[in-house]
Amino acid sequence: MKHSTFLTAHFLFDQVNTSVLIQHLCVEKTAQVKCYTRIFINNEWQDSVSGKTFPVYNPASGEQICEVQEAEKADVDKAVQAARLAFTLGSVWRRMDASERGRLLAKLADLVERDSAYLATIESMDSGKPFLPTLFVDLQGTIKTLRYYAGYADKIHGTSIPMDGDYLTFTRHEPIGVCGQIIPAGFPPGVVNILPGFGPTAGAAIASHMGIDKVAFTGSTEVGKRIQEAAGKSNLKRVTLELGGKNPNIIFADADLDLAVEQAHQGVFFNAGQCCTAGSRIFVEEPIYEEFVRRSVERAKRRTVGSPFDPTTEQGPQISQEQQSRVLEFIRSGISEGARLECGGKALGLKGFFIEPTVFSNVKDDMRIAKEEIFGPVQQIMKFKTIDEVIERANNTEYGLVAAVFTSDITKAMTISTAMQAGTVWINCFNALSTQCPFGGYKMSGNGRELGDCGLKEYSEVKTITIKISAKNS
Repeated sequence: MKHSTFLTAHFLFDQVNTSVLIQHLCVEKTAQVKCYTRIFINNEWQDSVSGKTFPVYNPASGEQICEVQEAEKADVDKAVQAARLAFTLGSVWRRMDASERGRLLAKLADLVERDSAYLATIESMDSGKPFLPTLFVDLQGTIKTLRYYAGYADKIHGTSIPMDGDYLTFTRHEPIGVCGQIIPAGFPPGVVNILPGFGPTAGAAIASHMGIDKVAFTGSTEVGKRIQEAAGKSNLKRVTLELGGKNPNIIFADADLDLAVEQAHQGVFFNAGQCCTAGSRIFVEEPIYEEFVRRSVERAKRRTVGSPFDPTTEQGPQISQEQQSRVLEFIRSGISEGARLECGGKALGLKGFFIEPTVFSNVKDDMRIAKEEIFGPVQQIMKFKTIDEVIERANNTEYGLVAAVFTSDITKAMTISTAMQAGTVWINCFNALSTQCPFGGYKMSGNGRELGDCGLKEYSEVKTITIKISAKNS
């Protein structure tokens, strides 16, 4: 669900009367939203083998939304069996034309578009994310991704190879097989199976299952390590990991300061800071440091926090009380280690799991808040003097997901972008993500790529086929 987040979303918001839009589009009352709470295996909704369920809460109110069936190892086994049957040679899915698969993906995109307001309402209730960004960013990104790969379905080509001798040699791309991930779809029985559950049970069973050929995971680096280990200990299944980040955002004195302040603000506080791409380590060149801090504090104090269904809300709650407590503990550690708390720093006196937009200045590189991923609305602003210094400091992290630089000097911009150890670098923008562009990290931010043609290749095996012929005519 990645998209050119801020510029696109803000443009769209300016085109509508947001109060009227939300009044007509969203359904805030839980009773008006149909909850799909069962496991989906082999084209059927069913209860978990154990009969266990778990509660789902609205993080904006703390109220329970529903109980969901909890998948465990036995349910994973059933899902894998169904998926392997669907993948059998000669099956309906294996024999389906590529163009028909593309048509199904395009149809799914149309259905998501038709029900986008409904889906955005459910997502806002479930995650606390404001309704408008969910509708205009997340759902639009989903639709664009489905349509992009629908168009790609019949354009996956092999190559011919001029091998020495009297041979005809070519390659073809074949699907890896059964992949462990959760996606919304409507396909032949067994092709898609949905298993709501928890990491230590359902997640661990998927990572170690001998019948699964690939696992794709988005989440923390700690859990990513466990998945990589389990995959290696089982059947050496392919693994794509999109993990954490502690992302640098470098602001030079010659940058457009208004743009840099706003983009840095959105780059940290979007989705209440719960983004792997959050640009939480902001390095500001010394001549403009104090002014940048002052403007950033002013912007953070203006940020509106509240109900996801209030059209004025910019920031919703943290996803859970546990995450709220974790973020507040990071804030306390920043204060105790000597960073200057410029604003925020506390839970808001509302129902739900809200935290004030928080800004720290005078942050040192060895502080916890400068080294560890917080996953919350906490901005850390640090000072630098030279380009060589900031390159070294920005790269001095175990992560390498994204980075950004703001400057009017193209030489500086290119120097920084080529020096950063990160999978994506933005120049004079932040979170400019798109379906067409590959996304992934260096170092402990993961391996493999999502999106674009690189993302598609992560799901195929390349097979070489060589035929002995009587004579070659090159």
